[in-house]
Formats: sequence, structure tokens, C-alpha cells
Amino acid sequence: MSQRGQALATLREPNFRAYFLSTLVNGAGSTMGGIALAFAVLEVSRSPSALGIVLAAHTIPEVLLLLAGGVIADRFGRTATIQLSNVISGVTQLVIAGLVISGEAQLWVLAALSAVNGASSAIGFPALASVLPQLVPREQLQAANVLNSMRRGVLNVIGPAIGGVLVVTVGAGWAVAVDGLTYLAAAALLLMVKIPPPLPRADRASMVEDLREGWAYFRSTTWLWAVVLAFGVLNALHSGFNTLGPVMAVTTDIGEAGWGLILSAGAVGLLLTTVVMLRVPLQRPLLWGMLGCALYGVPMLVLGLHPSLVAVMVATFVGGAGIEVFSLGWSLAMQEHVPDEMLSRAYSYDALGSFVAIPVGQLAVGPLGAAFGVREVLLVCGVAYAVICVATLGSRSVRDLQRVDHAGAVT
Repeated sequence: MSQRGQALATLREPNFRAYFLSTLVNGAGSTMGGIALAFAVLEVSRSPSALGIVLAAHTIPEVLLLLAGGVIADRFGRTATIQLSNVISGVTQLVIAGLVISGEAQLWVLAALSAVNGASSAIGFPALASVLPQLVPREQLQAANVLNSMRRGVLNVIGPAIGGVLVVTVGAGWAVAVDGLTYLAAAALLLMVKIPPPLPRADRASMVEDLREGWAYFRSTTWLWAVVLAFGVLNALHSGFNTLGPVMAVTTDIGEAGWGLILSAGAVGLLLTTVVMLRVPLQRPLLWGMLGCALYGVPMLVLGLHPSLVAVMVATFVGGAGIEVFSLGWSLAMQEHVPDEMLSRAYSYDALGSFVAIPVGQLAVGPLGAAFGVREVLLVCGVAYAVICVATLGSRSVRDLQRVDHAGAVT
């Protein structure tokens, strides 16, 4: 069966279809909700630091509790964990919306509610990342992951614009309320997913022992820790693009509107690549994934060498295409090679190792740009990014990892 035919067959799977609709509704709310929350906070305080406080309040517990989320998902079931996360997130967003609409919101209250929301995201993320193999036959995993990427790509293109329209037409508080309702609707849709809960284990130990078991698996699986270690650095380096890119935009002919076009070009590159990957089997997922990931450094190189709107848009399009190849390859590697009972914990260690250095990069590249020059720092980040991606392929376990067919044989 062609990959396109597999995509259609995947959507006919009742469990996957319910999951897909749930994540579609949830994703639509989340892509709108980021903009809505930003303007809701600015209605409470015009201080430049106010939004940073609320966002940090969300991020810190999200990072700290990721490992606990992996244990909870592997212990109690992934759909139940996702539902719990969605309900908590939905309720907190609705409370924020009510406070903003009524004019009773205070910054510390918004920060506290955002922290609860971040904790619920940490609980739900490993389950959401690891549930897919339970929803479709193994031979449909690539098609299922491509459909997920396509959903995210479409929502990333249109969601922020819809969020902006809602803020302008009905107000930031009501826009946040829409986000809250989508969380609850997503939880309700997941009720249609029917998968068996985890089997009880006679040797079930404490959550700490579960974490130790997950860590033992993580550090003994070379391809897993090698890629996560690389991304601990890569994500920090890519902060050069996200942090210094806007600086380049306002100090060159690119401009603020041009920067928006550049980000859209990346989303379009990602989205079009999902269409291609419906037709192209990815037989060596990490080899092609890391080569694709190296292209994500190209926009930084072009910004440093030739910061013109068209050139950077093309580079960002290429980078978006490359990171989609990596995203698909990584999902397939995790879902096919990590034992199902360990998958949520593996994803939680992956997320922790990959995300923990992002704030370091965000805080470091600004002062480095001021000291050594913005273009110079972007060039260093771009070169280092590509070099690390290619160097990761020096690990044989990374470059030689193969797909596994539905019968369990390596292909």
C-alpha cells in the first residue's frame, strides 16, 4: 500500500481518528491561546517584564515535572493522563479568562495559574508523545506521524492569525476562554479512544524506582542519549535565530513584517514536507533525520552572511523542511525501538535533556551579540549547529538505526 493509501487507512482507525480530532481541537486552541494569553497579561500590566514572569511561571514547572509525567503515563495509562492534563489546563485557562473579563485579574494570580497549567502540560506531554503506537498498526506509524505533523503545520500557519482576530474582535479574555473550552472538548473526544490500560505489575516499585528504571534504559541506549545530548546543545544554539533574528530584522531592510514572512516560510516548508513524506518511506530514520536537522542551521548562516528578506525566507523554508524530516525520523525511532512500557519515560528524559538548555541560550546570545556582533554570533551558531548534527552521525548506533516492520523484523 502507498504511503498516501496508508494515511487514509490510518484515518479509518477509530482510535486514531478520535485521537486526531482531539489533538486537532486542542492544537487549534493552543496556537490561538499563546497570543490570547500574551494580550490578556498586557491588559493587567503594561510592564515589559509582566509577560516574562507569566511565561516563566509556566515553563519552570513544565520542565521540572516532565520526568514525573513519564512515570504517570507509563503507570496509569496514556489516554487517562492526557485527559487529566487537558481538564486541568482547560479549567486554569477558563479561570484566567474569567478574571481578565471581570477586570479582577492580578499578575501574581495569573502567574500562579500559569504555573498550574505548566505542571499539567508536563504531565500530559510524555503521554501525548508516546500514545501513537497503541492507536495504529505498526505498519501505519509513518503515515500516522505524517498526519500529526500535517495537522501541526496547518495550525501553526492559521492558528496565530485566528487568535489575533479573536483578541481584536471579542477581547483577550474571551480568546483565552475559547482556548480553555478546546482543552475540555479535547478531553471529551479522547473518551472515544478504547485501548487497554497498562497491565498491573507484581513487581511494581515506587515512582522513584520507575524513574531509575527509565534512566537505566536511557543511558544504556546509545542512539537515544546521543541525539538528546546533541539537542541539549542544538536547542540552545537555535536561540540565536529566535532571539537575534528579530534584532536583525529591525536593524536591516527585513523589518518586522518581513520577519513574520520568514517565520511563515518555515511553517510552509514544514507543511509541504509532510506531503512529500506521505509518499517516501524513511528507512534509516536517524541518518536522514540528523542530515535534515543540519538544514535547520541554514537560516542562521544566511542571516549572518546575507540578511535579505528573500534569501532568509528561502533558507527558513529549507530549514523547516529539514526539521520535519528529523521530527518524523525521531518519532519513528522512538516508537519502533523503545519498549512500549518504557516509552513515556523515554520521551520525558528526551524532553528534559532537549529543553533544559533553551533558557541558557536565550539568556546568553543577547549579551554575546552585544559583545561580538549579532551577525558574527549568528554565523557561529549556524556553523556549530550543522557541525553538531553531522558529528552525531559519528555514532554508529545513530546512523545505522533501521526501521522495524510490523512483524518486528529490521528492514
